[in-house]
Amino acid sequence: MDALALLLIDSRAPAGAHHHSGGMEPAVSAGLVTDIDDLAVFCAGRLATAGTVAAAFAAAGWGAWAEAAPPSLWGALDAELDARTPSAAARRASRLLGGGVRRLLRAVAPAADVDGAWADVPSPAPHHPLALGACVAVGGGDITVAATAAALGSVVGPASAAVRLLGLDPFAVYALLARLGPDVDEVATAGVASARRCAPADLPADGAPGLDLLADAHLLEEVRLFAS
Repeated sequence: MDALALLLIDSRAPAGAHHHSGGMEPAVSAGLVTDIDDLAVFCAGRLATAGTVAAAFAAAGWGAWAEAAPPSLWGALDAELDARTPSAAARRASRLLGGGVRRLLRAVAPAADVDGAWADVPSPAPHHPLALGACVAVGGGDITVAATAAALGSVVGPASAAVRLLGLDPFAVYALLARLGPDVDEVATAGVASARRCAPADLPADGAPGLDLLADAHLLEEVRLFAS
């Protein structure tokens, strides 16, 4: 994998991910996550649902970019991911994150024709997992890296937010994430397999209604540390 791929998927990259909690802030506000044990349950559930979907679509996005797919395929993938995101707030957050990836690509890989590839998707960009998959492909990472980055991101974001929101021990939180490592790898492997054998409509559609409700409720909060 090229250094560029590592740079593009680095959590410190200015693509906006640090502004989003992946549902952690509303979960904390609702009293659903109060300690490290609650965080473990939350992250395991998010990985099995949102993480599973994200890994498959990131792998599909990698394949679409690597194969120079026409804008129509990007449009189909984006529409399918839109249908798998019932929450309007979550859809907005995903597109904002995708837009951040688009800006990042324009800055560090200006030769990548994202405008042409994504001509058939709504502004500002495809949903985040698709943009992430393309980002990894541009950087020279393989399809497994794309799926793993998406799966891992589904839990790292909420875990990092929990450290800020609850004052949890960051070392204990990273130990929790390390224990989830085999599950992340399993989700990524399954995502790659799905992307290789499935049409867009047949990609995973695992859902978490609780996360959707939390995402919409979060917009009603008067004081918010995170955008989502």
